Amino acid sequence: MDMHEREGETARGEPSLLGETRQLLRRLEGLGEVTAPASIIPAVLGRVGLADVYFSLGSAIGPVFVAFNDQGISAVMPAMGPSGFEEAFRARFGRPARRIDRPPAPLARAMAAQLAGDHPHGLRFDLRGLSEFEQAVLRKALEIPRGEVRPYVWIAAEIERPGGSRAVGQALGHNPIPLLIPCHRVVRSDGRTGGYALGLEAKRAMLLSEGVELDRLEELAESRVRYYGSDTTHIFCYPTCRHARRVSDAHLVTFKSGAEALGAGYRPCKVCRPAVAAV
Repeated sequence: MDMHEREGETARGEPSLLGETRQLLRRLEGLGEVTAPASIIPAVLGRVGLADVYFSLGSAIGPVFVAFNDQGISAVMPAMGPSGFEEAFRARFGRPARRIDRPPAPLARAMAAQLAGDHPHGLRFDLRGLSEFEQAVLRKALEIPRGEVRPYVWIAAEIERPGGSRAVGQALGHNPIPLLIPCHRVVRSDGRTGGYALGLEAKRAMLLSEGVELDRLEELAESRVRYYGSDTTHIFCYPTCRHARRVSDAHLVTFKSGAEALGAGYRPCKVCRPAVAAV
């Protein structure tokens, strides 16, 4: 039996892998052009960790969109409308985002705790695409308590990059998750507010909502005061440190540099850890 005879038997219905394959192809050709609904693609990608979902959240600077995936929160952006956010998100991260009505309850609780200044449990961040240095800067910013500020030099010293204040500022400017990673709590070394990825007015609004006395900080910056000390404990702090705020006016001492404080016999606070070597 030659090849043509075998193919004829297959065509007459004798079972073979080749015949079944041809039959399947004929059926698929009969379907014509088939496309999946657009909503399916982000949903499937989200299930396998290749896409994000997002929702709207109220904040001190107005509504923002928050995106997250299986690895954690990935983005916070001003609410510019769903289509605008999705376009901006794809342009920055190279993957789609799908809108949902509300976040899962555990995530909502963790975000509320973070914004309230508590220590949230289970709040994770997706920092893929950032360098190790940028990630170190942002994770250090997470340690700054609500209602307090630290200068760029503090982060540089804490991550063992003294002299890296400019690089710290650039890393904070690339923060994809502002508000929740509080880069608004980082100020210039002279105590002035400094820049912010979402704009200076947004930074001031966030700090004021947290109880930071911005007018007082501007006065201190103008007079070049960098630290507060207590003449009873002989410890000096950043002015917004919770320990510094408990010092009464009668026992308050001010210093224009870490060297001045150390020379007067004062010790740096173990809580706010002034970056005395840098300023």
